[in-house]
Amino acid sequence: MRTRHWDRLDNGGVTFTELGFGSAPLGNIFKAITEAEAQATLAAAWETGVRYLDTAPLYGLGLAETRYNHFLRDKPREDYILSTKIGRLLEVCAPEDRTGIGMFFDTPNRSEVFDYTYDGVMRSLEDSLERLGVDSVDILFAHDLCVFTHGSKAESDRRIDQFMLSGYDAMIRLRDEGVVKAIGAGVNEWQVCQTLAERGDMDLFLLAGRYTLLEQEALDSFLPLCEARGIGIVLGGPYNSGILATGPTEGATYNYTPAAPDVLDRVGRIEKVCQSHGTPLIAAALQFPLHHPSVVSVIPGAQSADQARGNLEVFEAPIPDALWSDLKSEGLLRHDAPAPG
Repeated sequence: MRTRHWDRLDNGGVTFTELGFGSAPLGNIFKAITEAEAQATLAAAWETGVRYLDTAPLYGLGLAETRYNHFLRDKPREDYILSTKIGRLLEVCAPEDRTGIGMFFDTPNRSEVFDYTYDGVMRSLEDSLERLGVDSVDILFAHDLCVFTHGSKAESDRRIDQFMLSGYDAMIRLRDEGVVKAIGAGVNEWQVCQTLAERGDMDLFLLAGRYTLLEQEALDSFLPLCEARGIGIVLGGPYNSGILATGPTEGATYNYTPAAPDVLDRVGRIEKVCQSHGTPLIAAALQFPLHHPSVVSVIPGAQSADQARGNLEVFEAPIPDALWSDLKSEGLLRHDAPAPG
């Protein structure tokens, strides 16, 4: 497995496998999987060489983190990179009050409490370490400071202010004291990431779905800023929640909702170019973000061992340089998007 080393702070840095593992599926997102299936999925990902593992309290309301606990018990801590997130505390609740009804299945009865304060950061990390069964994580991300999660720009801005005026200091302290190697945010919107980069000293962003074969608006200002400052990008959601994996099929999803006709049409045209070069759409989608110099890892998820092995297959699929050139010449990929050819 190819790796990329990131060391913005000259503190030894972090070595990412280019293909990482996103654990939202282990949290029973959209469907439940058994513990045996979860452990088989992790084992298959490990066997393919994946050594960067991401998680969050939200994923299955603690379930994903506890499933990592089981898997990582016999793994030397120096053999993998682990990231988790702050911003949500989990509280025991009645079943009908559980967060994520209709999204997460067969999870503990917990409700999320957003907390981006200093104390909230410290408590969230402590809770995550207990669920994970480890003594440390390498990277700590502030989670979901975005409009998508909080419902409006005003509320997103309020949460950003709360974080920058309080929780940010906790993360800086954790980094300065060597408790974590890097800090940043895991967000669905590049604009929020840019705001955080401009207001604070961020190391890494986990950007979900906003620099893909379908979307490159982040090239306008955010990615150049990251490149100038040495900020690394972990790219989550490389398939825009499904459509870049399935193609423009009936029921294809974009941003977790049924894809609109214009999105279906654009993906259909991208897929035709891929087919003309004998390349599966899913392979082009997974490999595209890694051509940007700021991207350190791409983290698709998996809910089965076969899917975990399939991630490596599409990650390693050969792609001719001419594919990228043709996408650009047909106006389906920005001309300033880094890509071979």
